[in-house]
Amino acid sequence: MSSFIDLLRQYRHELEVQYGSRFNNDIRRAITAMLQCKTEKQGLSQWYCSHCHHHDRLALSCGNRHCPQCQHRTTSDWLDRQQQKLLPVQYYMVTFTLPYELRSLAQSHPKPLYQAMFSVASNALKDFAKRQRKGELGFTMVLHTHSRQRNLHPHLHVIVAGGQYDSKRHQWHKGKKRYLFNAFALAKVWRARLLEVINQDKQMALPRYLPEKWVVDCRCVGYGLHALQYLSRYLYRGVLPDKDIIRISDSDVTFRYLDGRTNERKTRTLPILKFLWLILQHVLPKSMQRVRDYGFLRGNARQLRIQIQLLFLSGLYLTPSMGKTVKRKIVRPCPCCQHDMACVGISRPS
Repeated sequence: MSSFIDLLRQYRHELEVQYGSRFNNDIRRAITAMLQCKTEKQGLSQWYCSHCHHHDRLALSCGNRHCPQCQHRTTSDWLDRQQQKLLPVQYYMVTFTLPYELRSLAQSHPKPLYQAMFSVASNALKDFAKRQRKGELGFTMVLHTHSRQRNLHPHLHVIVAGGQYDSKRHQWHKGKKRYLFNAFALAKVWRARLLEVINQDKQMALPRYLPEKWVVDCRCVGYGLHALQYLSRYLYRGVLPDKDIIRISDSDVTFRYLDGRTNERKTRTLPILKFLWLILQHVLPKSMQRVRDYGFLRGNARQLRIQIQLLFLSGLYLTPSMGKTVKRKIVRPCPCCQHDMACVGISRPS
């Protein structure tokens, strides 16, 4: 059982009293799901071993994307799908960061703000690519809402393939070595366009002070797999892995994190209620897609991706699957004989 969920169950009433006024419907739904996760209230799965004929029943997971004890298989499946799309080219990580002054909007109006972030960042990258007149980009965008210390810190990580595909000439154009776009120019466009979208939305109001310079980071990350593995850590496994909660007392929680500047392990200690709210504030709005593919990486561009992959086939970089998704059967080892057990049924509470 997750330490976070144990604390949530134990201190739910006190948390409601202190932070309930800041809960939205999405946070309340996530709390309910996590408290029912792997309990009989969620339902039971029935398992059978064809080798020793052992039967077993297990409580179902809630499947909520914010639950720290769910979605591990979803993470590995996503990473497998993304690996099938990798090309033997250099990749770039572009990070669009929301300035501190706009984080209050992320708390009060998360859905329109996050949608605007995706729209503005993706269109900026597409427009920069169009100026080069070499074809279409392929990139994947992932929304992260927290810093390493788990404070609210919305930003977009974008994995961009280093090159463009000209569909008219069926040619792949390599980009400049270790250079994608000018980060300072991207930052100016990012600032101007996002502020314009926010101003047009009657629900959101800009603060009085806004910094003149915004941050966009653009760097080469090699052949892509390492960057995908980094992003997958936080996609479907909750904000804070259970292994990083190192001490729980009657009043405080201590967790560890990796300092981005020094690359050293550090710890942070918070009162229990403040710690619970620190994690819950990262619950995303319902139906908000955290991961989005664009260009020749989008979901309905499989045939286009195969055409691009065929250009590199002579280099023997590609797997024989040619972009096909491998579906895995759900199995678990039998506690008696260690052979695979199969799920033969699911019962839900009436």
